[in-house]
Amino acid sequence: MRGDTTIIAELNGLLAYEMTAADQYFVHAHVYEDMGLYRLYERIKHEQEEELEHAQKLIRRILFLQGKPDLGARQTPTIAGDVPGMLQADLDMELKVVSELRRVIALVEQKGDYVTRDLLLGLLYDTEEDHTHWLEQQLRLIDAIGIQNYLQSQADGRVSK
Repeated sequence: MRGDTTIIAELNGLLAYEMTAADQYFVHAHVYEDMGLYRLYERIKHEQEEELEHAQKLIRRILFLQGKPDLGARQTPTIAGDVPGMLQADLDMELKVVSELRRVIALVEQKGDYVTRDLLLGLLYDTEEDHTHWLEQQLRLIDAIGIQNYLQSQADGRVSK
């Protein structure tokens, strides 16, 4: 099926965000692992995998619309130096993705591409209800219990690999 070139371009823009988020999560996960914060490592590695699943869905839709996925495009990831900074950088990325998803959903609805809309609504739900919510929760926990208690709660006692 020949897709609308504007929609394909917007899907490639979303793909760039998903790949950037995956890159950012990848680095942050390994920083957490290096710090011995294995619970954070596991969760952020999981988030990276979910970003790649989102990217896969976008790639499949772009291909279905006879477009060419652009895997070379990326936003600039933010790699922070401390735990609150990493969590905030990841939250900022997710909030940007939410904003972009909403904008593109409105566009595809206007153009009558309801299949793409439904795909993007699923990504929006996952981004808002899982990724964004969890990151906000972690930052609230740090405020509530303090950074030292939070860090202790994330270091499950494993000895480094």
